[in-house]
Amino acid sequence: MSSPPDRMTAKQRLAIERQKMPERSPDERSRDFNEVNLGFTAELAKLEAARCLQCKTPKCMDGCPVGVDIKKFLELVEDGDFLAAAALMRQTNSLPALTGRVCPQEIQCEAECVRGVKGEPVAVGHLERFIADYERAAGEPTNVEVAPPTNKKVAIVGSGPAGLTAAADLARQGHDVTVFEAFHAPGGVLVYGIPEFRLPKKIVAAEIENLKKLGVKIELNTIIGRTYTIGQLFENGFQAIFVANGAGLPVFLGVPGENYKGVYSANEYLTRVNLMGAYKFPNCDTPIMRGRQVAVIGGGNVAMDSVRTAKRLGAEKATIVYRRSEKEMPARAEEVHHARDEGIIFEMLTNPIRILGDEDGWVRAMECLRMELGEPDESGRRRPVPIEGSNFTMDADVVVVAVGARANPLLSGATPDLKINKWGYIEVDENLQTSKPGVFAGGDIVRGSATVILAMGDGREAAKSIDNYLKNG
Repeated sequence: MSSPPDRMTAKQRLAIERQKMPERSPDERSRDFNEVNLGFTAELAKLEAARCLQCKTPKCMDGCPVGVDIKKFLELVEDGDFLAAAALMRQTNSLPALTGRVCPQEIQCEAECVRGVKGEPVAVGHLERFIADYERAAGEPTNVEVAPPTNKKVAIVGSGPAGLTAAADLARQGHDVTVFEAFHAPGGVLVYGIPEFRLPKKIVAAEIENLKKLGVKIELNTIIGRTYTIGQLFENGFQAIFVANGAGLPVFLGVPGENYKGVYSANEYLTRVNLMGAYKFPNCDTPIMRGRQVAVIGGGNVAMDSVRTAKRLGAEKATIVYRRSEKEMPARAEEVHHARDEGIIFEMLTNPIRILGDEDGWVRAMECLRMELGEPDESGRRRPVPIEGSNFTMDADVVVVAVGARANPLLSGATPDLKINKWGYIEVDENLQTSKPGVFAGGDIVRGSATVILAMGDGREAAKSIDNYLKNG
């Protein structure tokens, strides 16, 4: 490897503006499911990495749930030592091509970046994506060191980000790891919840292949709580279990008319399109309604994914209906920006109170109320308050409810000695251990709906605890 270039001064680094992510034009991309962002070139990546001030105390690392050595990572990218940067990244992040695309860096590592105090932070997420894509294109996957076999068997319930991360870390420790997935394809929310235009499925498949090279086994079409119980997994020789089956049970509004034809939960809508390829129908087995006027209720990333999917399915009018203002929306700023560019309509401070249908039971409209913001609630966001007499009707032939999800009780119901809280989520201690010996849990089944990277952080912590449990009891 050639010697690194002379380092820039802080003044030179501060003079570099944040590099813009190249992306496809809104008119082109809103007509298909191909990826929106095109990724950095090598020159853009090195220039963006050079914006890092190489702080003596890098606060950015405090914002990373999986503990990536961001300072050293950026230094290697600046030097053009891309494969070394990939190797460093994979020491703590098993799925960098995924987190580089969907992780909310703006509220995590980038939120702690010193450069962001008086300007724009270093684009850590874009660089993470570049490095993972460079590694894959080079055909030189990082050789991860694997410990000698321990002959200890671990079962992972769920192949989403928490389960896959735990599986990778445990396999590196030499344990015999099997992941059980209820669906017919691995990846969990990464494949059923996030659209192709934001996270191509070939990227997920490539990362999962990397895990298989570590020795991780994956059993599909296996529902823990029905195919096997937790007790039966122990009987089959597993000595520890990590439950990471997510929170996939849809939540509805509880308003009249939600049983009309054409009303979807976001879970079903996105699963049909993403996992089952409904956008290709009739060249696939699963259909989806292609409404002309689609209303998506909610303001998070799932709502953005749903409304942008509706646009790509041919909706003439695809609308976000959200009861607060844009300032309170939990969706990533980049997703909101992309949605606006693609012609998505935003009906803010609007709350549906009734879904209207025709005599044949098909959705035709929604009755809504205008809202205003009152005092902050327990989430810290200002509470929406109805404006009396502000009722109005919005035409819609498809309605997608994207207001959250909750825990599926199938596994916990089949495991009566597994303690859950009043919302149905599994209770764990500081080591992510449950009330049942040898059973650990993390991700959305513990937290409720959260981000991919927080679930991955739980997967790493659980792997440490399970490794300790197996070695020390």
